Amino acid sequence: MQNSTKADIVICGAGIAGVAAVYHLSVRHGIENVVLVDERPPLSLTSDKSTECYRNWWPDDAMAALANRSIDLLEALARTTANAFGMNRRGYLFATANNVAALTRTARRVAALGAGPLRVHSGSPGDPEYIPAPPSGYEDLPGGIDLIHDRALIRRYFPYLCTQTRTVAHARRGGWLSAQQLGMTMLGAARAHGATLISGRMTGVDMTGGAVSAVCVETRKGTVNLATPVLVNAAGPYAGAVNEMLGVEMPISVEGHVKITFADPRGAMPREAPLVIWTDPVRLPWDEAERKVLAQSHETRALLQPFAAGVHGRPEGSGNTTLLYWTYAPGSNEAIFPVPHDPAYPEIVLRGMSVMLPALAAYFGQQPKPYIDGGYYTKTPENRPLIGPLPLQGAYICSAFAGFGIMMSMAAGELLAAHITGSARPDYAPAFAPSRYDDPGYRKRLADWPDNGEL
Repeated sequence: MQNSTKADIVICGAGIAGVAAVYHLSVRHGIENVVLVDERPPLSLTSDKSTECYRNWWPDDAMAALANRSIDLLEALARTTANAFGMNRRGYLFATANNVAALTRTARRVAALGAGPLRVHSGSPGDPEYIPAPPSGYEDLPGGIDLIHDRALIRRYFPYLCTQTRTVAHARRGGWLSAQQLGMTMLGAARAHGATLISGRMTGVDMTGGAVSAVCVETRKGTVNLATPVLVNAAGPYAGAVNEMLGVEMPISVEGHVKITFADPRGAMPREAPLVIWTDPVRLPWDEAERKVLAQSHETRALLQPFAAGVHGRPEGSGNTTLLYWTYAPGSNEAIFPVPHDPAYPEIVLRGMSVMLPALAAYFGQQPKPYIDGGYYTKTPENRPLIGPLPLQGAYICSAFAGFGIMMSMAAGELLAAHITGSARPDYAPAFAPSRYDDPGYRKRLADWPDNGEL
């Protein structure tokens, strides 16, 4: 059976990017006939697979500006909904034992690019006051970065870190929230303003005179033909497939990422902790007998070598659950669900994180059964998202959010809506426009792009 209907705007993808887009178009701009299309329940493919964190710590001025605007909007929404999505401001705590100079340089650079003032705590009488982050809430708290070299201060406020920790950088405008509740809050508001959701798979795009004119959606009840002048590609890891339907090429790749959560009855990850990140390369801790066994096999010998920096984690929920995440090696570059993962991943991540949080060593050989979950980072080469018009009349994209979709979604939806409606756009808009790749100078810069801020 075929049904024909009309929509002012169709958004393909009901992840956090698509939901934020429909929110801004419907609620903020008053466009009533916006249709969201997805064959899965909203926010169920990759948006609920992240650490659900946010930060304005970015070594890229455009990304810092987008993050700051998005956090402004998140805080405003939290205020009007009695913080329905549980936003906190615990921050990100970057820690090092061996790379003090590098962490210091990064903190200074990130502060200068938009993270806010840098407060240095070296143990001197004239040091600024360090104000610890409360477990909940987001109002009236410090912004910027506290760079702490004073080891006594580190032990006082972060006693769970390994004693080798020499410096920490506490990025203050950051924390986490419930991605599911954030998304459903926005989606509920959009529906109240006339937006609709079609459960189905977009299988084709019709073009008339070089412009989008309709999309075809396969549902359980049959085929729906939606006449529309505007299509938004917010398909996350399937953004490349949607671009193919449009005859458009963009430099998008996907990369599998996996996280674990497990019960932590010993409290190795304190319930009041911020998101903690170890910025040094890691050698997994093994005892002598384990090392001898691992050294005997080519397959296991790699477990004795240094692993990439960046293992991180945080407490999850109100119970005793701990969440750990570590991309020590990129995963599958094809969107396969469930996301394939190394069977040894839980133990590798546990042992890696124990370098930073030694109390986790109590679980070696007896780790509570973890829940393993994963999604995909949809990425551009320089790790900036794609937000704006595609080179086809009526076609737009809001995608390539890698691991920062939750934190950037509000500002991304706002920017996309500005492009579609012709509203004023912020100064950072060109940094995320797909047309940036038309500039030969920009393409040349991609080969030597500096730190892109990925965790």
